[in-house]
Amino acid sequence: MTRLTYRDAGVDIEAGDALVDRIKPLARSTDRRGTMGGLGGFGALFDLRAAGFTDPVLVSSTDGVGTKLRLAIDARHHATVGIDLVAMCVNDLVVQGAEPLFFLDYFATGALDVAQAAEVVAGIAEGCRQAGCALVGGETAEMPGMYHKGDYDLAGFSVGAAERGALLPAGDVGPGDVVLGLGASGVHSNGFSLVRRVLEAGGAGLGDPAPFEGGRTLGEALLEPTRIYVKPVLALHRAGLVKAAAHITGGGLPGNLPRVLPEGTAAVVDAGSWPVPPVFAWLARTGGVAPEEMLRVFNCGIGMCLVVEEGKVEAAVAMLGEHGETAHRIGRIEAGEGEAEVRMEGLSAAWPN
Repeated sequence: MTRLTYRDAGVDIEAGDALVDRIKPLARSTDRRGTMGGLGGFGALFDLRAAGFTDPVLVSSTDGVGTKLRLAIDARHHATVGIDLVAMCVNDLVVQGAEPLFFLDYFATGALDVAQAAEVVAGIAEGCRQAGCALVGGETAEMPGMYHKGDYDLAGFSVGAAERGALLPAGDVGPGDVVLGLGASGVHSNGFSLVRRVLEAGGAGLGDPAPFEGGRTLGEALLEPTRIYVKPVLALHRAGLVKAAAHITGGGLPGNLPRVLPEGTAAVVDAGSWPVPPVFAWLARTGGVAPEEMLRVFNCGIGMCLVVEEGKVEAAVAMLGEHGETAHRIGRIEAGEGEAEVRMEGLSAAWPN
């Protein structure tokens, strides 16, 4: 009688144990106030009182990296998608006024490559350090037959907290307020199904020189990780300088900014008020993508929007500058009718250029 083992079925328990040993120091490097225990338990513990909260409301978020993973796998560049994973979750927490506290990840693959997985988790740890949250655990799933060789999938889960009276958006957002835009580091982690179609349409390979950026390949430029805005936005919020914030992800400015505005208002945004990174002009030109579609799919150079009272704009811009952020005055809040909306000004057939 043939004696089968789990390894014969495609699952290597020893490889999983080796990965845990590799990532324990990475997780420890993200420890912060409130963290309890370490990797290896059945669940992760966190002490809100030790983290400094008195009457907290918990805020949670989960997300992935989408088909940007396909580019990372094809380019064999796994070092930064973990930063993307953290960014997509924690940026969604901070716009609600919450401080990200801890993060968990889910890594699934057909056959575990310890070096590849450790590279991904190292990026996750780096994202957690940038956001000031602890990597407290996760799950590594080895599932033969579910994924092609070398492929993997990622999901992230983050929990934050805010004092009960400090949630965003504030209740006094209205006409006369100013919209500030914080620059994006690139395409971030949305729209990559269209990016991949543009690559096909242009006959471009990930190893080709990036036509919009010298010194890097297309793969390297497109895989630039999502910017993490947690620390500057929290600083602004704690100083009482921000009324609302919107993370600009899938749906772009028109789809995300209205989510934090009250009914009866409109954000009037000037498309010429910020420098659009060259990657977006290349995507629009190579793929023949219309300006309205670019705005609906991509961040187009603005990764975070902040609604600020007119009299506090100067102080807000100065504080953002101290945290390494360049803020652009991109619009204003006006009275509207019905559901909140974005009205774009300054669009042309050549935008972005």
